[in-house]
Amino acid sequence: RPDLVESGGGSVQAGGSLRLSCVAKGSGFDNYAVGWFRQGPGKEREGVSCISLKGGSKYYRDSVKGRFTVSRDNAMNTAYLQMNSLKPEDTAVYYCAASEGYCSITEPQEFNYWGRGTQVTVSP
Repeated sequence: RPDLVESGGGSVQAGGSLRLSCVAKGSGFDNYAVGWFRQGPGKEREGVSCISLKGGSKYYRDSVKGRFTVSRDNAMNTAYLQMNSLKPEDTAVYYCAASEGYCSITEPQEFNYWGRGTQVTVSP
């Protein structure tokens, strides 16, 4: 089973950028779709993006389309979430998760393995 560790969070001003990384310890990373989820203060967890096993399919929630880009490097057992033009409403703890099934940001129950999260704070 993959042990996922996120990094790259931090505090930025609106309009800034951050790149989150999700490193999977263990083998078989390319057997999993990778999703990114977030939970803001006082909000429910929501799906942000997902990338299929080999990166051929990518999905985004509407509010991040055109600003966020998901990618993966299976040789490095790492997935990325490049976040540009950040807004205060993007403030949240961001989690990566791995799914043995299909890639769906609306079905977090499909993701069996989760990282501990990394905090992203965007100030006005």
